[in-house]
Amino acid sequence: MSLIEEQFTVSLSVNGTTRPVTVPARRLLSDAIRHDLELTGTHVGCEHGVCGACTVLLDGAPVRSCLMFAVQAEGHAITTVEGLADANGRLHPVQEAFRDCHGLQCGFCTPGFLTTIAAALEEYEPGADVSDEEAREIVGGNLCRCTGYQNIVKAVGRAQEIRTERAGRADGDAATSAGR
Repeated sequence: MSLIEEQFTVSLSVNGTTRPVTVPARRLLSDAIRHDLELTGTHVGCEHGVCGACTVLLDGAPVRSCLMFAVQAEGHAITTVEGLADANGRLHPVQEAFRDCHGLQCGFCTPGFLTTIAAALEEYEPGADVSDEEAREIVGGNLCRCTGYQNIVKAVGRAQEIRTERAGRADGDAATSAGR
């Protein structure tokens, strides 16, 4: 009987870059991201899918990377917290809002909150209001032991405001370009 676990080479598309990784069949996506791809922004808290610290986006939807095998992610687009900022380094609206609203303290849970909120706000048109109740629902699956959640809830609303501001600027830029 062999104790050597079979290895699989899979192509993982993370933050717009596809990279091959060789992993055992049971390697968790969170471990592949952190250890094999050396993207350490994704944190692992409970290893049971309860805390949300390991949340990444899989084809735009939030998933607990500690509950998914890396081999299952092949052929899907994965976005980690490192991939939220744009190509020019401009912070994602949720990142900017967390900064503006002091939505973090120790920061351990923050990557999971950022990815969760980023995905949820894609369901809202720029300009749409996000109530505090809706914001609490959005973050309800993520745990934070430090903040008391109030500033995180404020950050959800602020992120939507930033999305609206940026959409307005983009519309204005398009109108200016069309008028030339």
